Parts: sequence; C-alpha cells; structure tokens
Amino acid sequence: MSVPGLLGKKLGMVQVIREDGSVVGCTVLEVGPCPVTQLKTPERDGYAAVQLGFGAVPDWRVTKPERGHTGSNGALRTLSEFRVESEQLSEVKLGALLQASEIFSVGDRVDVQGISKGKGFAGVVKRHGFRGGPRTHGQSDRHRAPGSVGAGTTPGRVLKGTRMAGRMGGRRRTSMNLQVIEIHAERNLLYVEGSVPGATNGTVRIRQTKRQGGKKR
Repeated sequence: MSVPGLLGKKLGMVQVIREDGSVVGCTVLEVGPCPVTQLKTPERDGYAAVQLGFGAVPDWRVTKPERGHTGSNGALRTLSEFRVESEQLSEVKLGALLQASEIFSVGDRVDVQGISKGKGFAGVVKRHGFRGGPRTHGQSDRHRAPGSVGAGTTPGRVLKGTRMAGRMGGRRRTSMNLQVIEIHAERNLLYVEGSVPGATNGTVRIRQTKRQGGKKR
C-alpha cells in the first residue's frame, strides 16, 4: 500500500511475553479503519498527499461543509494528511477503507505522534529537570528556584530560549523508531514497543519510521 501511515487512538499499556520468556512493555493502539476522504494532487494543490479520517462523531458536532466533505463515511472526528509521491496517488481510491493489517506488519518500525498530556504551569525542576538550589546556608526559599537567568551589563537582558517556569505538556510530540510487536487484525489493534505521547483515548498518527536501521532484538 502506498499510504505510509494511518490514524488511531491510544488505548493503554500492557506487558507482552516473548517466546524467549522476556517481557516487553507495549502500548496498545486502535489503528483505523480509516476512510480516504481526499486525494491532493500537485496540479491542484501544489503537493501530493492522501487525506484520511478517523473516529465517528454525532452529526450535530460537525458543520454541513464538513459532513459534505466526508460524504458517505459520515461525520469524522479527525482528518489528517500523509504525504506521498505523485505517482503513488493512482494506487489509492477515494472512499477506500484502509485497515491496520494492510499498512503494517509485525517487526515494522513506526513513528507515533500525539499530543502530550497537559500538566499546567510547572516550575523548572519538574519542567526541565533542574536540580534546584542549596538546602542550607540560609537558602530557605531557593529549593526549587532556577538560579541566575542572565548576565548584567552584557547582554543586559534575558536571552530567548532560556529554560524557565511555564506551561508544561499539551504539545505535539513524536516517539520514533518503535517496533510493532503484535497485530490483531480483526480488532485493528497494534502493539508497539514502549510508550507513546498522549492520554488514553487520545488521537495518534502512526506511520512507517523515517529513521534507518533500528535496535536489534
């Protein structure tokens, strides 16, 4: 299949026992089925991509233009694109329903992208892993403080990008080069090694990894 990935949601984590007796922690992903909702061509859109949908929602939660765009596939929660080569578009049919077992196989390496859990406003110890200040010699209020954030006369300001307290989480993150451990085709479940970003039931993008090689098992 020419489409490099699918959409899905994170269900949680389990332990999988391999044939050699070793135990590996896996994230369970419900991947697809994903209808093809649009084919983008270089002539019309300036680039080649396949737009997929995932997750049914009640009709009242989407607008009439959105319902018209998805057509007979019904109201969909998420729409997302996967870039492809222009010659690969002929291999994909508009309205086709893509399953996890058509795109992925056991042993494949995948990248999983999702929105990390939002943790609200956090200090530098939690947000950036700072060690904090001394606990003695009169430093009674500096236990979790960042310390100095800049020099005096030169440059006379706080530089951009300085790690400070602020809102933590809630950003798009990618876990790369994860191995597919098991596939349950009848339920569209993928077991991937390790953890992936996001909360339970959060939407994720799964695609063949862009990295070369990988860890040997």
